Amino acid sequence: MTLNALLKIGLLAAIGCLAMVQAAVATPASMSLAGNASPPIGHYEFCKENAADCAYAGGDAGPAILTEDRWKTILKINYTVNSAIQPMTDKEIFGVEERWAYPRTVGDCEDYALLKRKMLIDAGFSPSDVLMTVVLQPNGEGHAVLTVRTDHGDFVLDNMRDKVMLWSDTEYTYLKRESSEDPARWVKLQDGRAVAVGSVRK
Repeated sequence: MTLNALLKIGLLAAIGCLAMVQAAVATPASMSLAGNASPPIGHYEFCKENAADCAYAGGDAGPAILTEDRWKTILKINYTVNSAIQPMTDKEIFGVEERWAYPRTVGDCEDYALLKRKMLIDAGFSPSDVLMTVVLQPNGEGHAVLTVRTDHGDFVLDNMRDKVMLWSDTEYTYLKRESSEDPARWVKLQDGRAVAVGSVRK
């Protein structure tokens, strides 16, 4: 599928998602926070090596206004990074279980997310709106994605799909993400979908 086709489909999908969000009040468009959390060790080490990328004096700028141009930028960057980087584990790349780093040609899930974050910031997004996020997959394995906060909800950029989705439409359990006030801090996430679907979470 070409990038132009993806952009058209993505824009239509976004409109559909937003309409469903407005119709289904029980499903929150934005994630709920539940207090402070410890940062992943990989992110802690990344910030020690890349201090400038984890320092932001601007505070929380509030959710980004999701214009058509910004949506196209989000889709383009997600597609570009997913296409350019080949998946490979930290063990295969660095010989260690966990290391967060900007990828060149290969990378683990968090490396994709780091590069997308950097590219979105370079494109004009506030650091407070592009947040590294840790989730659980349905099989119980940990995974990292990038959350983009907007006035229409929190969207997820994932190395395992080119489609950009509202967090509440994904299959993941959301655990924690970077604080919108300080990129070096992390906050716990409360999955508000639990009430809507009648499920019980530990």
